Amino acid sequence: MSAITLSEQERNRLHRAHPEVFHRSIWQRWGALLLVLGALGYLAYCWSFFDVGQKLSEGKWERASIYMADWISWEAQPRFRFQPDGSIQIEHQRFSPLGENPDPDWMTTLPDGREEVTFGSADDRVEVASTGVVAVLGGVAYDVAFSGEAALLPANAPAAMTEKNGRVTVDFGFAGSAEIRATQVLIRRRFLGWENFWFDTTSPFWGMGLPELWTSVTTGPQIEPDRSNASLALHEFLTNSEWQHGDVLNKLLQTIVMAFVGTLFAACLAFPLAFIAARNVTNSKPANWITKRFFDFTRSVDMLIWALVFTRGFGPGPLAGIAAIFVTDTGTFGKLYSEAIENIDDKQREGIRSVGASPADVNRYGIVPQIAPVVISQTLYFWEANIRGATIIGAVGAGGIGLKLLEAMRTNQDWENVAYMVVLILGVVFLFDSLSNAIRSRLIGSAGH
Repeated sequence: MSAITLSEQERNRLHRAHPEVFHRSIWQRWGALLLVLGALGYLAYCWSFFDVGQKLSEGKWERASIYMADWISWEAQPRFRFQPDGSIQIEHQRFSPLGENPDPDWMTTLPDGREEVTFGSADDRVEVASTGVVAVLGGVAYDVAFSGEAALLPANAPAAMTEKNGRVTVDFGFAGSAEIRATQVLIRRRFLGWENFWFDTTSPFWGMGLPELWTSVTTGPQIEPDRSNASLALHEFLTNSEWQHGDVLNKLLQTIVMAFVGTLFAACLAFPLAFIAARNVTNSKPANWITKRFFDFTRSVDMLIWALVFTRGFGPGPLAGIAAIFVTDTGTFGKLYSEAIENIDDKQREGIRSVGASPADVNRYGIVPQIAPVVISQTLYFWEANIRGATIIGAVGAGGIGLKLLEAMRTNQDWENVAYMVVLILGVVFLFDSLSNAIRSRLIGSAGH
């Protein structure tokens, strides 16, 4: 393919006809590169201003792994105390998940009086005696002796054994750990799953497997004379003192109701106000301006702030949450609805007005059908988003599962309960997302036919 040669006269003509092509500005030539450099510079400034590097280096990352493990597992913490007579006293934590008088199969009393705790297999165990402790890691035994008030780290100790302040810690990985002192040995034995999720240790159904539970509920002897075993099992599940299923589900229902009622009230108020704010419907500039400023005021204050305000006014509870969602979404819906009205095609309105229809009928048949898909879609989206928002405002006293979630996090020990409530919230969000999509598709599809 041969190259095309232009004459000087033709080149000058092209320069005059298209100067923007041949004489591009610096921004046109280097704009993309300048944007990238500006973004990188801003990130570097943020890194320095917020001391990100120092925060990362000082972060207690080991706690993250512990918290994540607590989400999916639980711990039993027996303690072996050495008595003056050389015997060993076994203590379990208060409200032990092992129930009263626990005798787990991973704890064994040896013939010579020593106590043995296994961590998954016989190759990983601890043998406890008042004169010393033997830690077995991977089948290799390590003797931990006592000197006064201190436990001594063996000379050949592996990396899984450490010593600090006279205490020797043996790390068995996910299975747990043992903290050896001269006066006692604290065992942390970890198990996958959520302990006593269905029934607490005081329930007559505690410890039953699924087949045994089914037999007890369906054909077993009646436990209480005034109720069936099935009714008793449901009651014991809902009143589980460790998981509080009934209270959690009640708080979750409060969150759903808060989101639904707050969104519904906001949509009902914002919809007629949007017609006043729309310039192509209401010709009064003061009315337009006042209504739009009202929308700006209510939506510019965050929902969390409104929740704090209404909690002070109404006291803690769902009413404050409903009011916070109602006020915030009224401003948001009003802005979205009024903009949708201002962007309609006026030909449909003019056609209805030309047959002598009243102003109300003009709005009803000339505007509403055009904005219905937008209004429905946006309202349903905010409804499902407010379920998540109601969880956050619940944490500041507006009721719902958010407050329950905050209480579990404050203890710093009930992370499995936190995981449980997070799973419930995710399930509800997924459910209502699917439900809103189905409603949106049906209503908007019907409107389009």
